[in-house]
Amino acid sequence: MAAPPHYSTLILLSLTTLLLLPAAHAQSAPAPAPSGPINITGILEKAGQYTAFIRLLNQTQAGAQINSQVNNSHDGMTVFAPTDNAFNNLPAGALNNLTDQQQVQLVLYHICPKFYSLDSLQTVSNPVRTQASGQDGGVFGLYFSGAANQVNVSTGVVEVPIYNAVRKDFPLAVYQVDKVLLPREFYEAKAPAGSPPAGNGTRSGGGAAASGGDGVAPSTGNPGNGSGKMGVGLGLGLVSGFWLLGMGLLF
Repeated sequence: MAAPPHYSTLILLSLTTLLLLPAAHAQSAPAPAPSGPINITGILEKAGQYTAFIRLLNQTQAGAQINSQVNNSHDGMTVFAPTDNAFNNLPAGALNNLTDQQQVQLVLYHICPKFYSLDSLQTVSNPVRTQASGQDGGVFGLYFSGAANQVNVSTGVVEVPIYNAVRKDFPLAVYQVDKVLLPREFYEAKAPAGSPPAGNGTRSGGGAAASGGDGVAPSTGNPGNGSGKMGVGLGLGLVSGFWLLGMGLLF
């Protein structure tokens, strides 16, 4: 006896459902996460226009530090990457006048040891710590302000808006800045550098301090010569006085 028509329909529907289940399950599976560790120089090379900053990252080994820390940190990191135009707009010889230590501090000053979204930068407590914070006893902090969708970053020397996020996914945020973030500590540090003993005003590295108007401290040795002449004059005056007094007694 042939099966009723409705039984045949149910059997066909059941078979069709069983065949389609694996396909439906495969389509709903999440896409695999990108493999491989984060590489800051690779990110910047892909974005373009960061050749000078990449070179400094490599020279100072800060790039390797970022890669190691960001791939093993729960807090993430934030990098403010100056464009090539930003470096080109620096005064001639600005980078060459920095010591090796200052070049390292400059690069580390562009890196925060925590992940910040653009929204969080608008409400963050200033100053924000950088990788250079605490070096040489300096604050080396960044200051953020903003409204609506605009965020500005300031060092106390320069201020620049943040327009573009090269990367914004945790654990690494990379933001483009169109000025090199020059730390205020580089300028404040010139005062102690300009106070060597007299005669050492031409020591290596003193040129930058002299150009900043810090020649007052080295000149403190000059009044010493004047005071010596004053002492000699005073001594001669006393001798002359005693001589005149003696002559008066004789007469």
